[in-house]
Amino acid sequence: MNKFVSAMLFAALTLPVAAQAGETVVMIEGSQRTIPTTITLPDGPGPFPFVVMYHGTGSNRHEAGNGYDLLAPKLAEAGIASARFDFAGNADSTADYKDYTFSSGIADGEDVIAHMRGLSEIDDARLGLVGWSQGGTIAMLTAAREGDVKSVVTWAGALDMRNAFSELYAEAEKNGFAVMTFDWRPSLNLSLEWFNEARSTDVAAELANYKGAILAIAGDKDTVVPPETTDAIVAAAGGTDKLKSIIAGADHTFNIFSGDMSAFDKLIAETVQRFKSTL
Repeated sequence: MNKFVSAMLFAALTLPVAAQAGETVVMIEGSQRTIPTTITLPDGPGPFPFVVMYHGTGSNRHEAGNGYDLLAPKLAEAGIASARFDFAGNADSTADYKDYTFSSGIADGEDVIAHMRGLSEIDDARLGLVGWSQGGTIAMLTAAREGDVKSVVTWAGALDMRNAFSELYAEAEKNGFAVMTFDWRPSLNLSLEWFNEARSTDVAAELANYKGAILAIAGDKDTVVPPETTDAIVAAAGGTDKLKSIIAGADHTFNIFSGDMSAFDKLIAETVQRFKSTL
């Protein structure tokens, strides 16, 4: 496996946790599939701004080290609602991972956005997106295509996946999918459609269509998505409110498995503050 896959051995080392106060687990009947989703609402009647979270390769809506489970209550404390969901073939999704592509990830996210906008507690116009690794790719594409996203934050977001998992392409071309194997979770069937779409998608060119706020965060010790990708994201985005942040000493998972939460705490604090100021 290449670095992107091997480093994601951390990404699903998570266990679902009990729902916290203000949280609801729902099965959203989307346009393509049922989407397992956890919604977290702040105290009070609202209406609240809201953030939708996009997880990384092989992970789930809880994210690496339950990172999204840690982010959601911090957003709620700041008066921001959130929804985190499983892409096809991950965690509580009953679909096969062969159903996952850039387009399907965008569609599922849009179904979650639509569900949130149907809640009386939500301010429909104040939408933010956060995405980790490949989840950042999907978040950026969604912002570029959705048209009404106000703010995006990427955590080690991948801007160019045209050559990702290239060692598996021949297998996918032969069989229609390639089997991605891991030491830490069941294998995933990565479809030829995923490869073809990833190879034909210029995320940077599309991101120029996004005029809202963006913050690209990375760790300077990330060996999976180079930290200088943050510069490329800022350069590509079409708006004027564009920032990057490099967290010293942090790896691709912002050290969440190291026992030292200082880098991850900084990541959450910067993310919450950014959404507070832009939503």
